[in-house]
Amino acid sequence: MLFRLTDVRKSYGGQEVLRGVSFQVNPGERIGLVGRNGAGKTTVLRLIAGEESPDEGEVVRARNLRVGVLAQHVEFAPDLSVHEASLAAFGELQRIEHEMRLLEQRMAEGADDLERVLERYSELQQLFEHQGGFEYAARAEAVLQGLGFGREMWSLETAKLSGGQRNRLGLARLLLSEPDVLLLDEPTNHLDTAAVEWLEAFLESYAAAYIVVSHDRYLLDRVCRRIIEIDGGKAVSYAGNYSSFVVEREARREAQRRAYEQQQELIARTEEFIRRNIAGQKTKQAKSRRKMLERLERVEQVREERTSGDFQLRDVARAGTQVLTVQNLAIGYDGRALVRDLNFILRRGEALGVIGPNGTGKTTFVKTLLGRLAPLAGEVRWGANVQIGYYAQQLDDLDPRNEVIMELRRVAPTDATAGELRSFLARFLFTGDDVYKHVADLSGGERGRLALAKLIYSRANVLLLDEPTNHLDIPSREALEAALEEYPGTIIVISHDRYFLDRVATQILALRGDGCAEHFIGNYSEYHDWKRAQEAEVGEEVGGTVRATVSERRGKRSAVRERKAREEARGRDPETIEKEIEEVEGRLVALAEEMGREEIVRDAARLRELSGEYQRLEDRLRVLYEEWEQCVAGGADVSSAGSR
Repeated sequence: MLFRLTDVRKSYGGQEVLRGVSFQVNPGERIGLVGRNGAGKTTVLRLIAGEESPDEGEVVRARNLRVGVLAQHVEFAPDLSVHEASLAAFGELQRIEHEMRLLEQRMAEGADDLERVLERYSELQQLFEHQGGFEYAARAEAVLQGLGFGREMWSLETAKLSGGQRNRLGLARLLLSEPDVLLLDEPTNHLDTAAVEWLEAFLESYAAAYIVVSHDRYLLDRVCRRIIEIDGGKAVSYAGNYSSFVVEREARREAQRRAYEQQQELIARTEEFIRRNIAGQKTKQAKSRRKMLERLERVEQVREERTSGDFQLRDVARAGTQVLTVQNLAIGYDGRALVRDLNFILRRGEALGVIGPNGTGKTTFVKTLLGRLAPLAGEVRWGANVQIGYYAQQLDDLDPRNEVIMELRRVAPTDATAGELRSFLARFLFTGDDVYKHVADLSGGERGRLALAKLIYSRANVLLLDEPTNHLDIPSREALEAALEEYPGTIIVISHDRYFLDRVATQILALRGDGCAEHFIGNYSEYHDWKRAQEAEVGEEVGGTVRATVSERRGKRSAVRERKAREEARGRDPETIEKEIEEVEGRLVALAEEMGREEIVRDAARLRELSGEYQRLEDRLRVLYEEWEQCVAGGADVSSAGSR
């Protein structure tokens, strides 16, 4: 056991958040903690970490348990570089290494107590090796690259990082510290898709236990083998990943619903029997059944899902068949193209999902479609009878000075009544006096729901959505997905939510970051599988070509080797060149094998880095062969002249 919560209760300001939470976590378990916003997930993590204490119940932890918590606000020493901050996770190894350096200096100076120094150095060296001292720098660099910190950023001072970058660096430091249990609260915030996929691969191979709180259902499916749901202040555990949890939860609720109904029928029949017979000839039986009812363990009524909002989209006007045509489009700012040569057609009823690393031009693309930015080249042509609705990621279309109901009136017909607007807002969980709140006072989730309310009320037949799920909990995301699946219009959506894209998108536009884009017919998972297959083919092709080329060159060298004579007579020694050639060829073979590995194929940044190194080695090998052949040929000429 790592830790156990037993009948834990916790209240804030008179509001009871946890009402008897009990569960245990054992070494190596991979757990997803789910529940609505405000259900108490973060409170549970804080209790486990010892940052808060329960009002009632107990939290028992194993002795010397090391708990790693992903903080929402990460702090670093201001003078540290990104690279130094990541290495700080290995404080004990660095202390050992520092002491070893001091001992090495004393040995070099011929210390009087040399035997004792050597003995201590041997102890430290064994400890250093046992704790991974010779690999820790490489591990830190791999994690930095995986989370999007390229080598060019390693020397950057942490004080100059943005908030999102600081959180990513904090995640890197936490992963490298390897505690007994990781507590990860929304770890994919501030990560692009490539970094999220790297994190998934890291967690899949992570040996210790972890608990993940996340709205990313795709991640919960990949890295979790147990789901704990916080609902109604209690914890319910399910075996399997998120998708298994959804199925099992519904099956349990249905079974509980049937058991409750059957028990209620039994209770009603028994109470009727008691009422009719308590004073009659069967009074003894009636009293016996009354005692049975008193002892009966009651089946709880199924807690009906609290509404997630009614995002059902209203009827929209029918647009033309070809809603959007993009031809030879280049987008960007100040003449600098982020993406070039975009070509596709979007038809009525189709949904385009736009993906790519941060900074590749996704929002720029949408703003170009909206006409807010001019294309650098090419054409954007909208079809007939198109009415566009736009959901901005930053929700900057909302006026903070307005009340909620007045903000909706901005897109309402002039004859819309206050009652109609209030009824519509109630579908988005704005009830009672909520409609008179000022936009400036709303939470992120409330602002997101208001922006969606405006969008749906406008009856647009083309929706341009920039990260629409960012401020929604999982039930609200699922409600939005269900509505968009039934939407008869056309959708263009930027999203990092891969589960959402699987349900909604019929096409994927992937912006790569090198000025190019890929247009794929299918949802995200289908695109992902296609992409991995393409990269695997490239890796196998490169590997086969390298091995064949190296074999051919080695054969050529063997044939020519007999001609060399008096090599020392000309510049570099051919044997020295030949040795370097063998080293380069060996590295090429190793690179080819590495580029064919699954984890490298899935890591686009690393694959590009290895491809660049491979090309540089190829160029170097070409120069070495020219030098070697000239050297050998010169030696052969000298030998011929001597024989004459």
